[in-house]
Amino acid sequence: MADRLKGKTAIITGAGQTPGETIGNGRAMAMLFAREGAEVLCADRLLDRAEETVAMIAAFAHQADVSRDADCVGLIEAGKTRWGRIDILVNNVGIGGGDGPAHRVEEAVWDRIMMVNLKGAWMTTKHALAVMRAQDSGSIVNISSLAAIAGGNQVAYEVSKAAVNRLTTSTASANARHGVRCNAIMPGYMDTPMAVSGIAQATGQSTQDVRETRDARVPLRGKMGTGWDTAYAALFLASDEAAFITGVVMAVDGGMSTRMG
Repeated sequence: MADRLKGKTAIITGAGQTPGETIGNGRAMAMLFAREGAEVLCADRLLDRAEETVAMIAAFAHQADVSRDADCVGLIEAGKTRWGRIDILVNNVGIGGGDGPAHRVEEAVWDRIMMVNLKGAWMTTKHALAVMRAQDSGSIVNISSLAAIAGGNQVAYEVSKAAVNRLTTSTASANARHGVRCNAIMPGYMDTPMAVSGIAQATGQSTQDVRETRDARVPLRGKMGTGWDTAYAALFLASDEAAFITGVVMAVDGGMSTRMG
């Protein structure tokens, strides 16, 4: 099947990526959406990373730090100005770093992670909704994490992603009558630069050791997913194939969530 997003316009935040050996969620989604016919605006805090993605596809780059409301306003306005409408918004920005269990995490780390992962998603959503509600249509896809329902050693990240799940269901409920859908994806262990290279750098391990350890924990074939697995799930939720789906939080995790409880 081709042209699943033909005629659609899409804004993807975090469409650049951390340097590494594999592809990140944001870049994979931007490439897949463009391949399926969408016009894509690739947003990233670091413009050069967004431009790297844009160089691979027919798309547009935009610099935006989603922790700043003015940047969120500017991002949505850029899409509206370019296209006159916004059909799809993917909130893909997420950070960790310096996190820990509840008895160790520092206040500044907690505030930074909440600001980017939760408040950033809310602010971008808020401004996109003004456009989508006026046009009586739209699809928002939030990239959450399996950490929203599991973990224990990254309390700020885990709580921020649990809150993103509730942001998703609340937004879906409040906007259904306006034809605006909102769903979320909870990726499990993914072989992305941010995850594998980030953990390797933080722990002093090799990327291969990190990759093998994470692979061994995945039920489905003993292998992590990739940015493409996230991208195909997002493609479905963003497309008209999911026209009757809203308020869903979808695990894309190779069966890891089946082992909980």
